[in-house]
Amino acid sequence: MALEFHATESAFAASNLSLAGVWGSEGKMWNRRDWAQFFDIVNQRSHMRRPPRPLDRSQRNRLVPAEGYSLAELDDAGLSVEQAETLGLPVDAGRVGSYGPNVSALREYIRATRSRL
Repeated sequence: MALEFHATESAFAASNLSLAGVWGSEGKMWNRRDWAQFFDIVNQRSHMRRPPRPLDRSQRNRLVPAEGYSLAELDDAGLSVEQAETLGLPVDAGRVGSYGPNVSALREYIRATRSRL
């Protein structure tokens, strides 16, 4: 019976050693605020790098998602096709015309990702 007790004690000690990374160096677990800060940081990074989606007007004056940005929109925003592909922006060479909010969204995205060009 004493042998079984020692076996469970060693298993408990081993499990506590594996939990040392979760508990941190001070022996405290993360609280709700720590987790909230962590998820805020993670969500901000992914949101900042996501390229904007192009929109186009349909026949009934509604906005619909477009396949890509037109060449005129890229030109108005000051981008070449190669730079747009480097940034991961979709380009639709068959689309004619320019939609103002697409151009302004492209300009804001260029300002946010200047270091990648």
